Amino acid sequence: MRLHLLGVRGSRPATGGDFVRYGGNTSCVAVAHGRRAPSLLLDAGTGISTLSPQLDGEAFEGSILLSHLHWDHVYGLPFFPAADRPDARVDLWMPAQGDPERVLETFMQPPHFPIRPRDLRGRWVFHELEVGASTIEGFDVEAVEIPHKGGRTFGYRISGDGASIAYMPDHGPVDLGDGPDGQGVIHEAALRLADGVDVLVHDAQHTVEEFPRVRGFGHSTVDYAVALAQAARVRLLVLFHHDPSRTDDMLDAIAARMTKLDLRVEVAREGATYLLGEHD
Repeated sequence: MRLHLLGVRGSRPATGGDFVRYGGNTSCVAVAHGRRAPSLLLDAGTGISTLSPQLDGEAFEGSILLSHLHWDHVYGLPFFPAADRPDARVDLWMPAQGDPERVLETFMQPPHFPIRPRDLRGRWVFHELEVGASTIEGFDVEAVEIPHKGGRTFGYRISGDGASIAYMPDHGPVDLGDGPDGQGVIHEAALRLADGVDVLVHDAQHTVEEFPRVRGFGHSTVDYAVALAQAARVRLLVLFHHDPSRTDDMLDAIAARMTKLDLRVEVAREGATYLLGEHD
């Protein structure tokens, strides 16, 4: 299994010289069987556009699995050239909440946007996904509902090729209680997804210092992500969904603090690739 980070920001893209080393695109992660082209994309933020140049002129054939429908996770959909062409094949999956194409049309239609989902070229099929286990693009996928303000949100556990990852880009655990440190409960759904995975990609939008003024925004702190990773015994924690105002230097400071932990932690960086388990 190969994991490739295409976009690592939350809320909105970040541009300018202060956001070069970690990247400014919003959430998108590509998953591939070994060294083959990615066939499963987790979310469709602006980072999705960076995959097209890596496909050597080929059309995208695979699935897009949305964690939820907030703008920063979907507004790359019509800006993915490898999937918007006649020979593309895309199965798009989202948490069940009504007819999926109609739901997408709530933000992708005139006058807000010039085309509708059905106008994307290629064979696009829109699917509802319920909590539970599925097989998508040859990967075992477990979907679990997790707290996040403003719409149904899933976290995912992806297994295959002798490896496993957990993906929780937007996670507001304080919705379930303060927990021991006031940053949210280490709850059963999160532990179930993350238990023993090779890589946990987790929301780390806020610092502890700024959390009191943003606790109702639906996101996690860096320290909560660390506590969850430790409780779940993950092999690598990737801090993800950086606040758009978090500069490269600020992220460097977070990374330096993580070196003091008895846990392998990396700060998500656009373009980073992880080769896990069996690969060809």
